Amino acid sequence: MNPTDWDSLAPDLADGLAQLGLQLPAGTQAKLLRYLAMIGRWNRVYNLTAVREPEAMLRQHLLDCLAALPALRRHLSSWAAPQVLDVGSGAGLPGVVLALCQPEWQVTCVDAVAKKVSFIRQVAAELGVGNLRAEHARVESLQHGGYDLVISRAFASLADFTALTAGALSQGGVWAAMKGKPAADEQAELPASVEVFHVEPLQVPGLAAERCLVWMRPAD
Repeated sequence: MNPTDWDSLAPDLADGLAQLGLQLPAGTQAKLLRYLAMIGRWNRVYNLTAVREPEAMLRQHLLDCLAALPALRRHLSSWAAPQVLDVGSGAGLPGVVLALCQPEWQVTCVDAVAKKVSFIRQVAAELGVGNLRAEHARVESLQHGGYDLVISRAFASLADFTALTAGALSQGGVWAAMKGKPAADEQAELPASVEVFHVEPLQVPGLAAERCLVWMRPAD
């Protein structure tokens, strides 16, 4: 699929945004599709994602991440320039999507696979995403905290996710785990030091599968 062919997905993207109640500038929508095209191009050489069919990528990657955006916006509305950490970012999902949609957020994607970090850096350069950076590291090796939101999508169990990233949270910072089903068994395995304060159901346009956002914070 040529880059111009990805533009044919624009009506589907616009329809999905309408279903989510999201308003994004036309330029941002165009960059989201260019990002999807870059994933498709790099997938020919590097295995960034197992989903390769364009319409499926739109639903399972782009709209899946965008479905969480209204909830994330509500939570971070009181921060002037929130610091966001996307762990196990892979092809930049959801970190790149968040950075494109929210220029005032400072988004860092971390992944242990060098080629995936290189891809995210190329996205930032090619699409001019100045609020996006990528680190090649294991998340538990990160030495600095200060992130107001630490998010993951299909990264690890809730217990492992919070244990590995506890040192990355700012004062008042929270975790948000993008999950399929509400993961009651995973919640039960969380230590007493972590509190689940909300499980938010998400509806992804064109996708029948269950999705939710598990909100967590350090317990008092």
